[in-house]
Amino acid sequence: MALYESVFIARQDISAQDVEKLTEKFGKVVTDLKGKVVKTEYWGLKNLAYLVKKNRKGHYVMFGLDASPEAMAELQRQFQLSDDVIRNMTTTVANIDKGPSLMMKSDRSDRPAAASKRKSGDE
Repeated sequence: MALYESVFIARQDISAQDVEKLTEKFGKVVTDLKGKVVKTEYWGLKNLAYLVKKNRKGHYVMFGLDASPEAMAELQRQFQLSDDVIRNMTTTVANIDKGPSLMMKSDRSDRPAAASKRKSGDE
């Protein structure tokens, strides 16, 4: 089994409860194929950089998975079959961080120095 991080973006016009149901459904796909969902994060409704299938916003969800390639192939298939998923991306990782991801941290002091320059007025 390998470690993966998978992010999907759901349509803006579905409710947070529907996103939770989708998350459970996709997690079940992995666990049914002997995989394990190590981490799940709901990042919220965020603006997209550009229109995607006529959506300006999307619900972002991230999984940390320990699964076989077959389970990941089935998860990708389920993402593509779902009308509610507008984009998804899966990558292999060396390890899955148990703590909150950068998207979940409320203290954004870990931004690059350029961001702190803008705050102080030095440009």
